[in-house]
Amino acid sequence: MRKKALIITYYWPPAGGPGVQRWLKFVKYLPEFNIDPVVFIPENPNYALRDDSLVDEVPDGVTILKFPIKEPYKLARFFSKKKSNTISKGIISEERNQSLIEKIMLYVRGNFFIPDARKNWVTPSVKFLSDYISKETIETIITTGPPHSLHLIGMQLKDRLGVKWIADFRDPWTTIGYHKKLKLTRRSQKKHSFLERSVLNSADQVIVTSFVTKDVFSEMTPKPIEVITNGYDYEPVEAVDLDAKFSLAHIGSLLSKRNPEILWSVLSDLVNEVPGFSSNFQLNFVGAVSGEVMQSLENYNLSSFVNDIGYISHKEAVKFQRKSQVLLLIEIDSEDTRSIIPGKLFEYMVSNRPIMAMGPKGSDVEKLIKETNTGNYFYYSDYDSLKTTIMDHYKAYKANSLESFPIGLQKYSRKKLTETLSKLI
Repeated sequence: MRKKALIITYYWPPAGGPGVQRWLKFVKYLPEFNIDPVVFIPENPNYALRDDSLVDEVPDGVTILKFPIKEPYKLARFFSKKKSNTISKGIISEERNQSLIEKIMLYVRGNFFIPDARKNWVTPSVKFLSDYISKETIETIITTGPPHSLHLIGMQLKDRLGVKWIADFRDPWTTIGYHKKLKLTRRSQKKHSFLERSVLNSADQVIVTSFVTKDVFSEMTPKPIEVITNGYDYEPVEAVDLDAKFSLAHIGSLLSKRNPEILWSVLSDLVNEVPGFSSNFQLNFVGAVSGEVMQSLENYNLSSFVNDIGYISHKEAVKFQRKSQVLLLIEIDSEDTRSIIPGKLFEYMVSNRPIMAMGPKGSDVEKLIKETNTGNYFYYSDYDSLKTTIMDHYKAYKANSLESFPIGLQKYSRKKLTETLSKLI
């Protein structure tokens, strides 16, 4: 017997970035498991990143409901378009480098828009969806955040209609790194924590993307929590040749604190110490890069090796993953980021290129890389092992033998993950 599931999401094509990929792929495969998805999205969203190529990946025949939204980011752009765009992307400067307008915008965002800037979409969406759910006899609704205000839609719909509600957390709420940068008052912090616990204890089922987040949430609620990570899909990408140069590529945003100076130090030393390294080396950045990172590269005399691509379509990003000699995955060195598993990790895993990841001890990324034999994981103090590994990769590159040898990747395919989701629905 087929079921209908209503999915409430903010990010949907033509939105770009990793947030849109998760539910786009779930919607693609759910019908194979006798579930017909209905997707509810804003009619006029403010996407900081756009990728129009993803529109072509929306499955034919899927029902899309759209409802207008009023967003403060559009007003914020009136005062500073650049700062409003970077804040909405999660790129927040170090406090010592923040302008007065950025400090004001962060304070307003953190204390006047709780839990986030889309909170004004909650009440009208609940009213609209209440009628639709009753008319279409939908038994299960799913909210996915961030933005976490969408979980408030789910909580109110469950309270009104008694429907089954699944809350999907692509990222943590109060424990994510940028949350601490929002200049929250004590009262605002308490409100965030109250709403977080209310959502966790009201939902029938909680889904998270990492094992660390499950552990954190388990201390707040007795409700069932399932880990469904992000994953990879079989991308029909044309064959590409490997870069002629010894390229290290980072795909995605490099935030201010995601600035591995120890890596820049190692690369600078290799440029100066190893004959021929400087003529072969290239550093590819695909995505937004903060000014602090670029300044660090200049300080280490690496600017001339940087190929700053900027933001490109997902399809083009996949090509870079497959043609780069080595793939970099950099996470902030913080307890709060142990739970972050970037969606690109799974695409990295099936690219057949070795991964060099860096982040805090005890992270889920470290666990997954070791489990799948897809690369190496380093801490921010691992100068010697970083240098040794890069040299080993460089020698393999010179010998035309640089590749990875992954194991056990099948369980992270999008179709397999969707099967797990379908059982919860």
